[in-house]
Amino acid sequence: MTFAEFEQSLKSKAPPRGAAPALAALWWARKNDWDQAHTIVMSQESRDAAWVHAYLHRVEGDADNAAYWYGQARRPIARGTLDAEWNEIVAALLDASASG
Repeated sequence: MTFAEFEQSLKSKAPPRGAAPALAALWWARKNDWDQAHTIVMSQESRDAAWVHAYLHRVEGDADNAAYWYGQARRPIARGTLDAEWNEIVAALLDASASG
């Protein structure tokens, strides 16, 4: 799936079929359903899920909790806009799923 296809899927009522949990969480986050996105990443133990988890706490405004999850993801604390980070994570996860 391409980035453009993922963005296009936001017009649907559910994430793309077969989307990895971290991507599905980002899909819900973009649909302004923070709770659904958070529920998904809370049940995952991957670095990808931790990265999304960090992003979600940044959206929430909880910098300390976000910092913890960036550490779990082994990622630097994001300093750019939330939109830029969402784009970065989606692109990275799509790239990893395409190559992996």
